[in-house]
Amino acid sequence: MKLHYNLKYLKSGCWIIWLVMLITPLFNGCTTEPSRWENIDEEGTFLVYRRQSLIGEENYSIKSTDESILVKSLQGENERGRISGVQAELKLNMDLSPFYYENLRLANNDTINILKVALEENEISVWEKDFEVVLSPGRSTFFPVHSNIPAAMEMMLYHYYFEQDKVGPIPILPRGEITITHKGQDVVQINGKEIPLDRYVVRGINWGGRTIWLDENKNLIAVVKANTQIRELIRKGYEEAMPTFIAGNVEEQMAALDNYTTNLKGERPVMTALLGGNLIDGLSDTIKQDMTLIIEGGRITNIGHRDDIEIPDEATIIDVSGKTLMPGLWDMHAHANQVQWAPAYLAGGITTIRDNGNEIEFATAFRDAIAKNDAIGPDILLAGMTDGAGIKGNGIIRATTPKQAREVVEMYHGLGYKQIKIYNSIEEDILKVLTDEAHKKGMTVTGHVPIALGNTTTAVESGMDQLSHSGLFLSVLFPNKKISELGRNFLEETKITPDQIKIAKEFFLTHNTVLDPTIALLVVRNLAWGVPVETVEPDAYRIAYELFEGKRFRRGLSPARAEKAIK
Repeated sequence: MKLHYNLKYLKSGCWIIWLVMLITPLFNGCTTEPSRWENIDEEGTFLVYRRQSLIGEENYSIKSTDESILVKSLQGENERGRISGVQAELKLNMDLSPFYYENLRLANNDTINILKVALEENEISVWEKDFEVVLSPGRSTFFPVHSNIPAAMEMMLYHYYFEQDKVGPIPILPRGEITITHKGQDVVQINGKEIPLDRYVVRGINWGGRTIWLDENKNLIAVVKANTQIRELIRKGYEEAMPTFIAGNVEEQMAALDNYTTNLKGERPVMTALLGGNLIDGLSDTIKQDMTLIIEGGRITNIGHRDDIEIPDEATIIDVSGKTLMPGLWDMHAHANQVQWAPAYLAGGITTIRDNGNEIEFATAFRDAIAKNDAIGPDILLAGMTDGAGIKGNGIIRATTPKQAREVVEMYHGLGYKQIKIYNSIEEDILKVLTDEAHKKGMTVTGHVPIALGNTTTAVESGMDQLSHSGLFLSVLFPNKKISELGRNFLEETKITPDQIKIAKEFFLTHNTVLDPTIALLVVRNLAWGVPVETVEPDAYRIAYELFEGKRFRRGLSPARAEKAIK
C-alpha cells in the first residue's frame, strides 16, 4: 500500500522548516570551500560474514552530478547454500539529505520490496512490502533505514550525521530514530600499518545496538550487529582486523548488560515473603490456592498455605494475591546473540536457556557475566556449534579430521560448554569421533542430522544424544530413505501409519534420544502469502519491531501449499 504524507496538513511553522530544508542546499552551493561530494566517483566492497564465516559481499558505487548523489549497492550471499541478493539505490541532495531510497530482495527470479521512500514536491511516499506505514504529523526531515540496510547506505547515514553537525537522535523512516554514541578509538594493524578507527554504538537500526568503526574521514569500515544472528560487515582490505571488531562488540554488549543490571535489578532484600498467590509447583496437576513463599538468599526456604506459614519480622512482604507463581521456564533452543535477551527472557518468565549455537567470544562473555558477575539474565547453558567443510558450513568452528574433532571437543569443554552442536556438513567418521570424545568428558551431543549420514537412525547410532527440528529427525519413520528424499512434497503426500510411529518411538526410547522439534517455527514458515503473523500469534506486534520486521515481511507459501503444510 502507498501512503501519502501531504504537507498541506502541516501547521504553517512546519512549512517554514520544510522550506529552509529545501533551500539550504542552494546556499551551501555558494560557499567557496569545495564539497568532498562534488565530482565523486567511488567504488568499494564490504565483505559479509555470518558468525565470522564469509558468506558474500556487497559492492557499491557513489557518483555525483551537479545537483545530487547516487549510491548503488548490490549484495550477494551464499548463506549455508541459500543464495540470495539485495539491490538498493539511494539518492541524496548535495547536503546528503535523502530524497529517494529503494531496497529490493532478489530471490527465486522475483523481487520483493523491502522499503521504498520517495520525496516528491509536497509529499513523502512510503512503501514497505504489502503493508501500510503510518507516519505521525510534523515529519520534515528523515533518513530511510531498516534493520538490514546495506553497508553503503548505512555509511551515507553517518556522513549525513557528521556533516550536518547533528546532535541527538536522527528521525528515520518508516519509523523511529537513531542515536550515535562515540565509545573510543581502536588501532588496527593493516598490512603492517597502524590505522586508528573510531568506535561507535548505534541504536535504532537493529534491536538494541550495533557496533561500528569509522576511519578519520568518517567512512564506514566495519559493522558488527545481531538480530536473530550475529553478522559482521567489513570493508575489503580490513579483514585482518576482525578480532578487534569482535572484541569491541563484545565489550559494548557487556557494557549494555551492565547498564540493564544497574537500572533493572535493584537491591535484593535479605528475605522476601510472597503472600497469597496461587501456585503451580510442577509436582502435581492442581493449582494450590492462597500460598506463601519465603525467599532467603535467592532461594525458597519455606512454602505453604498462607495460614500455615509464619512470616519473619525481617521479611519484605510482597502481596501477590490474584497472581500465579510457577517455576521458571526453560528455552531449550535459543540463539541469544545479544544482551537484550537478558531482561526480555526474565520478563517472560524464562530463567534458563540452552544456547544452541553462537559466536564463542560473545556467548562465553554473556554466560559468565550472569553466572560469575551477577548480571541480570537467565542461566545460560552452551552448545558449541561444530560443522564440516564447504560453503554450506555454519560458523568458523570446523572439524574435518579426527585430530580437529578432538581439538574442538577439548576447546569447548575447556570453556565450560555442556554440549557439542552438530551441523549439516559433518562427515560420518568425524561425527563418531566428536560423540566419543564428548561422552568421555561428560558432555552430550545435540544438533542436526548431517547430510552425509543419510538418515536419523545412523546419527543416533553414531552417538548423538539429541536431535533438533522435526523435519530432520522424521526420517526415522522412513529408514529406507535419505533425508534428502523427504522433501516437502513427499511428506505432504505420504500417509504415516501408527506402526511407523510405534517403531520410531521405540527406537528413540531405546537410545534415550531427546527430540527438539521447534514446531512453532514451522507454523510461521508455513503461512500463506500475505497472511500476517498476528493470525497465529496475536501479540506478535509487541516484539521489538526490528525483530518483527523479518518475520512480518517473510515471503510465505502459496495458499495451496500452505494448506497442505498445515495438515
